[in-house]
Amino acid sequence: MRETEKQITYTPCNHQLTNVNVWTPDSQWLIYDVRPSGASFTGQMIERVNIDTCEVEIIYQAAPQNYVGVATVSPVEPVRYAFIHSPDKPNEHWHYDFHHRRGVIVSEPHCKRAVTLDALDITPPFTPGALRGGSHVHVFSPDGSRLSFTYNDHLMHELGPEFDRRNIGVAVPLHPVTVEAQHPQEYSGSHFCVLVSSTVAAPDTGSDEISRAYEEGWVGTQGYVKSDGSIQRWALAFIGDTRAEDGSKLSEVFIVDLPESLDDYAKPGEYPLTGTEQTLPAPPAGVRQRRLTYTGDRRYPGIATTPRHWIRSSPDGSKIAFLMKDEFDVVQVWLVAPEGGELKQVTDGEYCVESAFSWSPDGRSLAFVMDGSIAICDVNSGVVTRLTEKNINHPSPDAVVFSPNGEYIAYMREVDGFIQLFVTETELD
Repeated sequence: MRETEKQITYTPCNHQLTNVNVWTPDSQWLIYDVRPSGASFTGQMIERVNIDTCEVEIIYQAAPQNYVGVATVSPVEPVRYAFIHSPDKPNEHWHYDFHHRRGVIVSEPHCKRAVTLDALDITPPFTPGALRGGSHVHVFSPDGSRLSFTYNDHLMHELGPEFDRRNIGVAVPLHPVTVEAQHPQEYSGSHFCVLVSSTVAAPDTGSDEISRAYEEGWVGTQGYVKSDGSIQRWALAFIGDTRAEDGSKLSEVFIVDLPESLDDYAKPGEYPLTGTEQTLPAPPAGVRQRRLTYTGDRRYPGIATTPRHWIRSSPDGSKIAFLMKDEFDVVQVWLVAPEGGELKQVTDGEYCVESAFSWSPDGRSLAFVMDGSIAICDVNSGVVTRLTEKNINHPSPDAVVFSPNGEYIAYMREVDGFIQLFVTETELD
């Protein structure tokens, strides 16, 4: 095996990659946030590093008492960066939390100006296109036109923990959303934002109802082909928590088909887009949520939630990958089609997949951590190739991301007490 690992950051701080969209479109720069520790949200810097020269550039510096993190970049030009921003004026009643955060976008070359993505309106009457809580992990669609995110609602949090359910939202460039602020924390946003998942507080046992929607991913670079030959242009796959027949939590793969027309995002469905003081915002008309996997009868039922991973579609949209234990209690990669059906096991080794994963741009391979190494797997054959030597400091499970040109994989590893960034080449002798 040819050793291809290269460390590209060296400063005494923690460098945190997001699990997807961390490469600039030219495959030259990696985007990350800088934080005191991996689990804390007290970083104030978004940076990028050149993988050839190791040159570091500051993309955005937060103002005092503000924090930023979980950065992604648009996969196409013009280059834009999206990340979480904490409340501007934190106090004991309103400080950073799941339901108190927002997305912002900065654009080349004017990166000092952060534009708020999702408007916030927590005072009735609520504003269509605005949210009522906090958004997280903002991921550009493959064409860069819109973003997905996870969401927690401030008003539901105030009602009690049983009402505070994680959901998935989408930000579309329909028009900016202006909020006439009646609360000091309300603000306007650049995109029209809606929730697209549907959750309930207590799913019926054995049903397709879910209490939580999370770890989503866009399906296909151009959507996916339906069984009748038509194209579903926009869709997100995600993990949904159902309730098994015995009443236990059962995590499964779901998909939500989204409208093609931007105008359709402003059309209410069965319930108000904005929600009410007692209910969550609801998806627009035409949004269709479906369950793709039924694993309750397996020896180890449910989608693996350890390691944490995000549902990822092949570039052509025909395969949706996720992690699940096999019959021997080993976490493997599995596939399901976007219209459901038989599950296909991809990996079949003695070692668990230990991380989030990503697809190669050509859709032939998946990259992940296995047995302390960065590895790639041929999707058709299931053959796993180790790219880096096993190290006592295993690569971080948070992110293993192919470059847009398919030549590199980015990941993190601890060095002398700090999380540093690494890349490895994907081609072997």
